[in-house]
Amino acid sequence: MSEKDLEESIDTLVEVFRKVETKDRKYHFKTFKKCFIGTEAVDNIIDSGHAQSREDAVLIGQALQEDHSLFEHVTRDHKFSDEYLFYHFIDEKKLGRRGVNEITGKASTWADFLNVSTSTTGNKQITYLPRLPLPDFDVVPPKDQHVASTIWPLDEHNATLLDRVHPTNWEDPVPHHSKNEKKSGAENTYDLIVIGAGAGGLVTSAGSAGLGARVALIESNLLGGDCLNVGCVPSKALIHSANLAHGAKCTRQLEESGITIEGGANAVKVNFPKVMERMRRIRSDISTNDSAERFTKQLGVEVFFGHGKFSSDRTVVVNGRTLEFRKAVIATGGYPALISMTGLKFLYEKANSTEVGAVRPIVMTNETLFNMTTQPKKLCVIGAGVVGMEMSQAMQRLGSEVVVFGRSGRVLPKEDLDLSNIVKNQIEEDGVSFRLSVKEYVSINMTGKVLDNGLPELCMTIQELVGGKVVKSEVLMDALLVAVGRKPNVTGMDLEKAGIEFDSRKGLVVNDRLLTTNPRVFGVGDCCSAFKFTHAADFMARMVIRNALFFGSAKMSDLIIPYSTFTTPEVGSVGLYESDLKERGIAYKTFEKHFSENDRAICDDSTSGMVRIRVDAKSDKILGASIVGIGAGNMISEITLAMQTGTGLGKLSAVIHPYPTTADAVRATGDLYNKTRATPAVRGILRGLIQMQRYGS
Repeated sequence: MSEKDLEESIDTLVEVFRKVETKDRKYHFKTFKKCFIGTEAVDNIIDSGHAQSREDAVLIGQALQEDHSLFEHVTRDHKFSDEYLFYHFIDEKKLGRRGVNEITGKASTWADFLNVSTSTTGNKQITYLPRLPLPDFDVVPPKDQHVASTIWPLDEHNATLLDRVHPTNWEDPVPHHSKNEKKSGAENTYDLIVIGAGAGGLVTSAGSAGLGARVALIESNLLGGDCLNVGCVPSKALIHSANLAHGAKCTRQLEESGITIEGGANAVKVNFPKVMERMRRIRSDISTNDSAERFTKQLGVEVFFGHGKFSSDRTVVVNGRTLEFRKAVIATGGYPALISMTGLKFLYEKANSTEVGAVRPIVMTNETLFNMTTQPKKLCVIGAGVVGMEMSQAMQRLGSEVVVFGRSGRVLPKEDLDLSNIVKNQIEEDGVSFRLSVKEYVSINMTGKVLDNGLPELCMTIQELVGGKVVKSEVLMDALLVAVGRKPNVTGMDLEKAGIEFDSRKGLVVNDRLLTTNPRVFGVGDCCSAFKFTHAADFMARMVIRNALFFGSAKMSDLIIPYSTFTTPEVGSVGLYESDLKERGIAYKTFEKHFSENDRAICDDSTSGMVRIRVDAKSDKILGASIVGIGAGNMISEITLAMQTGTGLGKLSAVIHPYPTTADAVRATGDLYNKTRATPAVRGILRGLIQMQRYGS
């Protein structure tokens, strides 16, 4: 069946389905407006001849419900079934929808604007490097142009991504009256308005709508926020490719395992454009979960694309329309910081220019790193934190020369020094160079030279401490990544008009319940928390749903938040570090089990690292833990569960783990604790019992 025939067949089914009788119906003293009954819809499909059995009719109905979002259960609790259940048709206009392309007559898509930018010199056509298919900005709706200029190249994967997370020509929800409300002023009143659609905003809006609240979600950029678009998802896809390349190049390990690659490491070729295309494809595939279509049609959230600003302590203006809220949540996330260095801001803006034919220097933050299509010969990274370490190792393993710059003299500054050095040593072994005693980043400029990969050469001048003296150095490169941290997105929303206090460095001022200084407004995620992780924003959102809608008293301080750095080896941490315990004056003991003593790690030739668990000095209560090793990000969850449930380290030794696994090192650490309980007096008693049994026999 052709695509056209399939569309016509679906249209016919929709037309048949819509003929079912809809009217107001009562259940348990509650009236549901304009709804139909499942059994009657099944009758209608069979009578039309489109199904031979009631079972087939149910399958057709479920497809129209789930795949085409034609209707939903009145309380969103049931799939379509042949039962006396109430359903109503979804009015897209009430939730927001894609506008129509006047030329094609179909819903607008980003592919409508695709135009590969080229320039002609003489008779020879030249495609400027890096190869960046850009949209035709003359026809892109003005309110969408800022999105088109930040996600590129606009290939099929990125076009699909944008269709899902920022559909072009979006039509805002039309004003309508929510259920059981009087018409006076109710059409723009919401139980909850959420500003920002990253992890925290999406969880808040979806969870609240699922509980029956009328929710408006406002996003100026991309649904999914940093995690989907420029953070967790694309970085892990890139790291996966890098690790595969590294494994194939480790000829010594391969040969020791009885595997030989003809030509050795030189036989392994990295197709960087293909690596980046895979990343874009994976990001696009995952984006379905965060799509506007899912949030409107399936979850019942009213989605607005635009800049939300407070106009009073209980109103927000978006796209010229004033929305009133009973409660509101700010979940606007953060943005990467740029350091103070002459020429940096100019080059960063030039790198993201939409000017056709412009020579773009590769000067990046995490927000633009994943737009690369050409592999740099030499990448310099400013910042030795999580992003800097993950991306420097990945790019080195993919074949770029990488140098990491920092000021503190160390990497991963939050982790225990000896553990962070394990990671640093491995990354150095991979070929990355470190210059961690920079005193000043002086300037950066383009030299005017273009390398044979088509990228313009850059020159950065720094002052650094070398042999106890401060010296000035120049560093040549063709790409720069600035990864020095993030700032909260708390400006441009007129927070003052709502009585919401904030700090431009720390973010929103919130209490332990995540309530701002406006008793109707809560904060979630990076805009108000030092824990800038997707999973932290997720659970903060769950807290806020309880606190905002159900008079809850959930506290941020009750959360136990683990986090991981996805280098090789990985780092997983939870709870308090040694430095935290010393600062707070808490007496503690530390127990360690090294992977060099773990049979699975020995078999896998991955003995670098350890499990380190810190407990209260007078009990086995776990206060914090760190794991460095392969799979540490997964292993840390077992210790997090123990802390969440109050399970002591001694009891972990009784948890049977499959043999051989690296996770068994967690259990073995519990054994080490239990051995400390066997004092000389206890040992004496136990020896006595054994002797008594010996003589008694």
